[in-house]
Amino acid sequence: MLRFCTVYAFLCFSLLTILSPGSAIGQRWTAQQANDWYKTQPFLVGANFIPSTAINQLEMWQADTFDPTTIDRELGFAASIGMNCMRVFLHNLVWEQDAEAYKKRIDQFLQIADKHHIKIMFVLFDSCWNDEPKLGKQPAPVTGKHNSGWVRGPGTKRLFDSRTWGGLEQYTKGVLAAFGKDKRILAWDLFNEPTNSGYNDAVLPLLTKTFTWAQSVRPSQPITAGQWHDHPLSNKLMFDQSDIITFHNYLEAEKLEAQILELQKLGRPLICTEYMARTRNSTFQTCLPVFKKYKVGAINWGLVKGKTNTIYAWDAPMLSGEEPKVWFHDIFRPDGSVFDAEETAVIKDMTGKK
Repeated sequence: MLRFCTVYAFLCFSLLTILSPGSAIGQRWTAQQANDWYKTQPFLVGANFIPSTAINQLEMWQADTFDPTTIDRELGFAASIGMNCMRVFLHNLVWEQDAEAYKKRIDQFLQIADKHHIKIMFVLFDSCWNDEPKLGKQPAPVTGKHNSGWVRGPGTKRLFDSRTWGGLEQYTKGVLAAFGKDKRILAWDLFNEPTNSGYNDAVLPLLTKTFTWAQSVRPSQPITAGQWHDHPLSNKLMFDQSDIITFHNYLEAEKLEAQILELQKLGRPLICTEYMARTRNSTFQTCLPVFKKYKVGAINWGLVKGKTNTIYAWDAPMLSGEEPKVWFHDIFRPDGSVFDAEETAVIKDMTGKK
């Protein structure tokens, strides 16, 4: 145990040394390049998107359950209130199973999004929710439980076994090489909440490699990975290597504004890639005006109520299955009706949608 702690401490010290201010793993954009790119963007407003018929990333993207009809309808809902971007999770297992077929489905998805004038931020890896992802038929939702079927990528076993990273490298480089000049793509989010699920700074080796792989391809779109928690080493890595700064904030508007003011000191464009949890006082009515004031991109969690069950709070399951009086996330029902018409009026106003 002592030996492990000594090695781990040495690893952390080494990473701090390597990732000193101004160091670069690859061809990171300069702040000027990033800000010039951002000047060409509209006020970015969107959601984290998965069709209501999918419980997780695998069900969204596998051939048997890929659902372009629902995707088209639901992205139409988003466009109707002025949303112009979506954050969408990919998964390495689908790529490793059949990369060519996966590329065709990704392209089909991008065609649908483009039809609705929506740009996409793709997420490559994710440390959240269920471990040991498996291809094939996915589980049914647990009644009333938030994200009961969402899966991590690559999962704990591969995260801590660098012998398996060859497939992850091929996935990262392959996706970025295939779509790295695609104007339908807004940005690449390499790793969602990498230190979640108790990984903490032990995720740093794979996170570092992911930046290395992505920057060796150097897509025309910006590369990022977002702050979500106070983990100094991982945050330093992400801030030092991201072209643009992304972050999560599920707090009330005053604390959101304070975080924006702090992150502005980094001198790069800001996009909040997760916010809006109604029962925690993170709402469209209070937060969107703050985002617009500072021209910070605003991507809330959830678009359409569906199999992810994200109308229920993280820590408050309702096993009866009744609909909560106040939804935690999501905006629309599957038929296109809305949870709160006042909210969608605010979104339309903020986006200039007539």
